[in-house]
Formats: sequence, structure tokens, C-alpha cells
Amino acid sequence: MLGIRETPLSVDEVLAAVGDHAAGGTTIFVGTVREQDHGKPVTRLSYSAHPSAEAELRQVAEKVAADFPVTALAAVHRVGDLALGDTAVIVAVAAPHRDEAFQASRRLIDDLKAHVPIWKHQSFADGETEWVGAGE
Repeated sequence: MLGIRETPLSVDEVLAAVGDHAAGGTTIFVGTVREQDHGKPVTRLSYSAHPSAEAELRQVAEKVAADFPVTALAAVHRVGDLALGDTAVIVAVAAPHRDEAFQASRRLIDDLKAHVPIWKHQSFADGETEWVGAGE
């Protein structure tokens, strides 16, 4: 399961997508919208994605799957306006052993954040705004 969605994300759906009896370890990472960034209150947050984002996400996932002995993996990222506490991204990895699952999961979220063209636009209580995106 890989995707960029405008609708709310489901941990249960992602976890079910990586369920595998061959896996001895499954990790899940859930990224949520926090109320502060850089020590400043966040009042609004929106994500947007380049049309190539899903293809880039697939390439990232394929590389992780090639580098680690995973039995399954999933990654979904939300776009559009999100509220404080909303789920912005979920990645999950199943692997024969827990260490492999942890390592692959960490690589999956780190590479997603570094290479998939998704941009975050956040507004702060002081009126300032900031764009944060791929390659940060």
C-alpha cells in the first residue's frame, strides 16, 4: 500500500496492509500535526504534492525493499488542510526480525521526507508562514 491522499489516514488500514505471518516484527510510524514548530504556535497547516509524488514514493519504497529483507511495507501521506493532531503520514514495515523492521521503517520515513516532493505550508500565531519540503 503506497499513496498520497486527501482523505484521513487509518493506522488500522496500513497495519492490515503489512500483516504477514512470515514477519516476526512489524513497526508502524505515525506522524501527526503538532501545535508548535520552532518554538512558535502553529495555527494552520497544509500539505501539497507534486504530480510525481506517488511515483517517487514507489521508488523510495522499492529501494527500501531491495536493501532490507522486508516481507511487506506501506506508506501513505496526506495532502490538503490538516488540523492539530491530524495524522499526516503513516509508514509500516513487516520483516522477519524486529531490528530489520525498525531499520527499514526508519529508512522509509527518512527517505520519504527527503525525496518525495511533498511540501508543508504552515502558518504561525505571529502571522509568519513557512514552506518546508522535500530535500530539507
